[in-house]
Amino acid sequence: MDVAAQAHDFSMFALFMQADWVVKSVMIGLVIASVWVWAIIANRLAAYGKAKSEMAAFDKAFASGRPLAELRADYAGAGQHGLSAVFLAAMEEWDKSHAVQADNAVGLQSRLEIALDLAVSEQSADLEKRLGFLATIGSAGPFVGLFGTVWGIMNAFTAIAAAENTSLAVVAPGIAEALLATALGLLAAIPAVIAYNKLSADAGKLIARLEGFANRLVALMSRQLDAGKSL
Repeated sequence: MDVAAQAHDFSMFALFMQADWVVKSVMIGLVIASVWVWAIIANRLAAYGKAKSEMAAFDKAFASGRPLAELRADYAGAGQHGLSAVFLAAMEEWDKSHAVQADNAVGLQSRLEIALDLAVSEQSADLEKRLGFLATIGSAGPFVGLFGTVWGIMNAFTAIAAAENTSLAVVAPGIAEALLATALGLLAAIPAVIAYNKLSADAGKLIARLEGFANRLVALMSRQLDAGKSL
């Protein structure tokens, strides 16, 4: 292929190779961001699916009416997530308060609420992990691509002025290179925005479920405490 033919090659790879180093840097950054966006989407979908199944299993065990001490024995250990982690946090505070005889109704209920709030916050942060990156790419991706486009168009017009030729054959390659940056910006941003909205809604539902369970657990343990019963 001769030089003139290469100059008019409009394949994506050729446009990338012909672009200015600044535009190339923008393109490479957007491609990497796009790959990372899809990796996060896959990771969060898998994590939320696992969280839903674990919550459903724990809810079933909790609703069975078994003593809480037995339930704790089944779920004790590291690596617990979701409802089981919230439950274990409450049980730990219950044991600590009774160990130091600080188990009056008002004080213990207050500490249980604090412990459960902290546990819910920790689990919520884990569920919302990496969603901020999707929001950032969704909002900034098109503008990063637009920067590459503007830079490329500036270079194209500079080349036109130097060549003193305004024919389409001279203008088109530089404009095409520049517009490719915008296309890559949209390629990264569009799935990021859609995924962020969907995953944020899914995370919100799971967090609401955690908060609802925490409230139920406080009510149950408070009744046990007022009745003078053990768990």
